[in-house]
Amino acid sequence: MPGINYETLKTIVNMCNMPSAILSVEKNDDGTCGKILMAATNDKFSMTGENVEGQRYDLKIPRDPKFEDILFKAAWNNEHYHAYVDTTRLYGYWTEDIVIPINNDNDPKIGYCQFIYILSKEMDSGKYSIISPDIASFVIRTCLNLRKNDDFYTTMNLVTKEIREFTNSFATSIVTISKDLYQFEIISESVRNNLVNIHDIFTDIPYEIVESWEDLISGTDCIIIRNEQDMYDIEKRAPEWVKTLRENDVKSLCLAPFIHQNIVIGYLFITNFDVSQLARFKDTIEMVAFFLASEVAHHIFIDRLRSLSSLDLRTGVQNRNAMNTKVDELAMELKMSPAPYSVAFCTLSTLKTININQGHDAGNNLLRDAGKILREVFEDDFIYRSAGDEFAIISTNSSEKEFSQKIESLKNKASDPNWVYFTVGYYTDTTDGSLHTAMRFANQYGQEFKEEFYYTHPEMIK
Repeated sequence: MPGINYETLKTIVNMCNMPSAILSVEKNDDGTCGKILMAATNDKFSMTGENVEGQRYDLKIPRDPKFEDILFKAAWNNEHYHAYVDTTRLYGYWTEDIVIPINNDNDPKIGYCQFIYILSKEMDSGKYSIISPDIASFVIRTCLNLRKNDDFYTTMNLVTKEIREFTNSFATSIVTISKDLYQFEIISESVRNNLVNIHDIFTDIPYEIVESWEDLISGTDCIIIRNEQDMYDIEKRAPEWVKTLRENDVKSLCLAPFIHQNIVIGYLFITNFDVSQLARFKDTIEMVAFFLASEVAHHIFIDRLRSLSSLDLRTGVQNRNAMNTKVDELAMELKMSPAPYSVAFCTLSTLKTININQGHDAGNNLLRDAGKILREVFEDDFIYRSAGDEFAIISTNSSEKEFSQKIESLKNKASDPNWVYFTVGYYTDTTDGSLHTAMRFANQYGQEFKEEFYYTHPEMIK
């Protein structure tokens, strides 16, 4: 006998007073999901008046492997689906989705299901009651755990571990991204049996790859990779990222963004999970990500305030207040556990002349270039702007020879009397001497070299 005819499908969909479509779902010979088409739609589903019937479903709905799995299970396993999800970034609305099976036992190749959606501008907390008890319990437990510990990183590691166990994944991590600072941070991780270190893996991944994720999620609420076909589809858009996934034996992946004030501030990164449970846990992950976003946003805000309070914005190095704090801490540490260390004072001897002759904008550009050079040379050391034209360096992880080589490198990079020129005094203590005394010696040596510079270049302004 033939399957359901078009007139019957059209009658069913027109009986719905909400936006609705009946979708035909093909079953491949191997039992997997084939083509999904919009077999019949009502007027509210296609508000523009265009005829989308007979077209692929992703003509109107962003392609989503999880959504395809839901439709397939409804059409072929008689499974109902009801969810309330945050799609404000996609549509500007929260979405309540309903999928209902339609019996079509007469056709071994094509199944049908009805898709209905309801949009709401504001979140309706009451609609969360539609989620299953086990998911609700997990989300509530996650929210409670977010309040258990004052330490942000400890809390996030706990939550991340529970998410990994809930999804039965190999690895789960939380990543924050700061576009203005051109950097990302792995703030938590959980790996089955601690077989790998996520921090080590991401050390070799450039910022540009993490930044590219935002373009990939622009047409959906979450990136899902279930199998090699999904991996191939993502690879066409992000080959460099997929290369890193393959190198780390990632077979399946869920990447859920943290959205705060319509800006992506981070991601929940889950790999090698139980694909058969995707429909169940994806809703959970999206809900958990909604609550985690506010915690991550708060952490980023506090961290940024802390950084700004200790950062010299013109040079990108630490400021005088940060130096005073560190010197007191380090002096106490060295007193308790003596160890070799080196200090240096570097005077930007050209700053006053540039400011007077070329203006303060040029002076600011000079400070920017000087800070960049210092960060390049002393990348593993503490760098401070101790005064207007003076910088202090403290190194606790360089030998006397290594620190001397860094000083020579600085002099080579900053020896232009018409732009960046540093005069440097430094001192290395290999005994149990006082840090404050060592800094005083380094500063005295620096003053001597500074006077020599002005003697050699009498046209420069002291």
